[in-house]
Amino acid sequence: MNKLIVDSSTEKRIKSGIQLLSGKDFPDLELTDDVVSIQSRSGQFLGTAYLSQQNKGVGWLISRQPIQVDQEFLVALFEKAKSKRQSYEQSELKTAYRLFNQDGDNFGGVTIDRYGDYALFSWYNAFVYAQRELIVSAFQRVYPDVLGAYEKIRFKGPDYESAHLYGQEAPETFHILENGVVYEVFLNDGLMTGIFLDQHEVRGGLVDGLAAGKNLLNLFSYTAAFSVAAAMGGAEATTSVDLAKRSKELSEAHFRANGLDLENHRFVVMDVFEYYKYAKRHGLTYDVIVIDPPSFARNKKQTFSVAKDYHKLIAQAVDLLNPGGTLIASTNASNLTMGQFKKQIAKGFGQIKYRELSVQQLPSDFTINNNDESSNYLKVITLKV
Repeated sequence: MNKLIVDSSTEKRIKSGIQLLSGKDFPDLELTDDVVSIQSRSGQFLGTAYLSQQNKGVGWLISRQPIQVDQEFLVALFEKAKSKRQSYEQSELKTAYRLFNQDGDNFGGVTIDRYGDYALFSWYNAFVYAQRELIVSAFQRVYPDVLGAYEKIRFKGPDYESAHLYGQEAPETFHILENGVVYEVFLNDGLMTGIFLDQHEVRGGLVDGLAAGKNLLNLFSYTAAFSVAAAMGGAEATTSVDLAKRSKELSEAHFRANGLDLENHRFVVMDVFEYYKYAKRHGLTYDVIVIDPPSFARNKKQTFSVAKDYHKLIAQAVDLLNPGGTLIASTNASNLTMGQFKKQIAKGFGQIKYRELSVQQLPSDFTINNNDESSNYLKVITLKV
């Protein structure tokens, strides 16, 4: 096994519990897609890592011990991950959740989600992709009940995004259950699946009546999962806004799966900033507004970055909010700390008074590395105006 000698600042990061190896720490790195022994300049062994370029970092520390990445090592990881998620496995109200979450389960670069009887593997770099047969065979030993699996390619390399990986093929679309609500999902159509599983606790709040009897606006709605949850929790009306033309068809599928009448539920294919103007012109107001944008977006007229521009979404949403209304502000930007996110929100509100009702981050199936704030990327703040 190759040795990688690190400087004192990298040694400090590793000893603090951070598993991601940053490109800034290795400007002249020549090794790649290989397992290495990490050592300090004084010769102290710091851990076993693998090197592989991905959109964040150049590799991951995977053990504090000298280890071999073999089936026994991976089976032990999967068994430990499974034991953390017993409550999900035993739930009759939830059939979709995360089984394995990167550095939260001590192996960065791979996530595995459960969608009913099927698993979905996401590969984030060339090393894990090259090891996928080994990873899959270890997974099958721990989860023999999973009927089949699919894979998503989340790095530049292979010439495909999505494929069937092993076992039985899933139907083109099928239903999963979450908080007792039915959602229609798909596993082999690009990188999306029809739902973002990391938001299941936020949707749970809506199912439990956060928007009961109220009129909800869902911005950047994708397949309107927040809107469906709100409708199932007694919302009087919902409006879901997304620029993607396909979002309307996918959103309606969720509503139909739950036998919901579409009469009081609108689906608008429009840029969110254009919809703000439209709503103001038509005097539309709402009791609850959900804002969950992508971290970065670009259209013909402008680019949008959560880190710089989130306050603009808040400022314009406040104009559409009824007195005493509720705003759910959400972001999955890992480059934005909770403190920075709260500053963006405060800037958006300006002089308007508001109070925090709740602050949520990743749910327990999305295990995190407690020593690395960027591992807990989801930030959802529910505010009362």
